[in-house]
Amino acid sequence: MKLLAALLLFFSCTLKAQDERPTPFVTTPEDVVEGMLRLAGTGPQDFVIDLGSGDGRIVIAAAQRFGARGLGIELDPRLVEKSRAAARAAGVADKAAFQEGDVLRADISRASVVTVYLLPSLLYRVQPRFVDELKPGTRVVSHAFPLLSWKPDASQTVRLAKRHPSQGDESTIFLWIVPAEVRGVWRGDGRELRIHQNYQEIEVEGVKGATLRGRDIAWEGFRGRAEGDRITGEIERGSERRPVVFTRVSR
Repeated sequence: MKLLAALLLFFSCTLKAQDERPTPFVTTPEDVVEGMLRLAGTGPQDFVIDLGSGDGRIVIAAAQRFGARGLGIELDPRLVEKSRAAARAAGVADKAAFQEGDVLRADISRASVVTVYLLPSLLYRVQPRFVDELKPGTRVVSHAFPLLSWKPDASQTVRLAKRHPSQGDESTIFLWIVPAEVRGVWRGDGRELRIHQNYQEIEVEGVKGATLRGRDIAWEGFRGRAEGDRITGEIERGSERRPVVFTRVSR
């Protein structure tokens, strides 16, 4: 993670001058809006935050088509007012809200889905917030640009039904699921385990097939859930299943 922090700092410093210029407003094609929300598995239980929400179309679509609540954060006050008017016209003003704000500083902690269509120079500066401030299991979807050094959990190419300004014929979208932080030494079931972690990619010393998806963690013969310094789950051997708890003793 120290290497990632250094890389992010390098990009932030190198591209600071670009970030200080106004970011061009380019709308997201409706096909891509639909694809982003579907890739995230958006539903009525979700709270969607769109960073750099422009004319509000993603938050409005999340409310109108998926039953979700949402918030668009946009620096341009004229676009904020335009978005609020569009939400009223669509009949979803009670679910789709918009605020003027800086995506580098606005509160994103309550999101269960975050959508972004930002230039890489700004996206790389926002990226650390996804790990530091979002709850494990939160889905992050980016249009066109991937995150730095964080392997997507899924990606998809969306063919556009018609040409869109500045988009061409297709767009790529990327999905990440914010992982629980499980790095460290754990004890349980009469043994000690050491877990190495790079975002959602984990290695558990001495065992095979380790995976992490949000808080859900598994390896050969075990499935469980990470909550802070505890992993609770079941060990399966043949037809036998028994509960087990692992406790973190060091990071």
